[in-house]
Amino acid sequence: MAKFDGIFEIQGTLKGMTFYKTKNGSFIRTKGGVSKERIMNDPAFVRTRENGTEFKHVAQSGQLIRKSTGKFYKLAKDSKVVSRLVSLLSQVKKLDSSAARGERLVSTGLALPEGRALLKGFDFNQKSVFNYVFRGNYQLDNATGTFSVDPFVPMDDLYYPEGATHVRLSNAVSRLDFSTGAFQSSFSTVSELALDDTPTSLSLVPSSVPAGDGFLVFYILIEFLQEINGGLYPLKNHAFNVLHVVDVVA
Repeated sequence: MAKFDGIFEIQGTLKGMTFYKTKNGSFIRTKGGVSKERIMNDPAFVRTRENGTEFKHVAQSGQLIRKSTGKFYKLAKDSKVVSRLVSLLSQVKKLDSSAARGERLVSTGLALPEGRALLKGFDFNQKSVFNYVFRGNYQLDNATGTFSVDPFVPMDDLYYPEGATHVRLSNAVSRLDFSTGAFQSSFSTVSELALDDTPTSLSLVPSSVPAGDGFLVFYILIEFLQEINGGLYPLKNHAFNVLHVVDVVA
């Protein structure tokens, strides 16, 4: 790599040389690297192939989790949620001590209590995390997927952002089969409440708990809204919303 100091700004590739710009200036590098054919066949790159296979599996597992949240996902996420989830699932995969390198599975890691503990508590929006926002004492019934708080006082049990006047709460349960990539998800109705000191009995119940193979993952979504002229609008383009993994069950 060489630094380029010329009167013209050049970016791109020219005669085998790539010109690119960084915050430290303009640089040139020649085209190089190892061919795909060599990586796929040379014994010297066996670790590279193993790592690539496992990374692909972990990335697909993260995609499965994101897809299972359905409509929730677009309402509460940060810009790094994909990479954060991949990093977490890589830790889960490493708990698989029964398979050879290159064949370790997320599902084998999740079959262990410590694997499920890693995924439990994951926040899709790191800028608004459940344990900071939600201050109530909740109960989760894994048999029905019911998330309940009694009594629930929005003003006391939530830490809400300035400008918010209302909150929407809903939950979901998904059954994920990491071996086939299949999932089923069920969602609750929405509970919409003013952010005041009125106590209520909060009970969020998904339409069903999906049956079949795989793991059950329970989610809760908390949305903050602002009332303007009688209408409710998302606050700061969903920036303060929470999407949280409440529990993971084998």
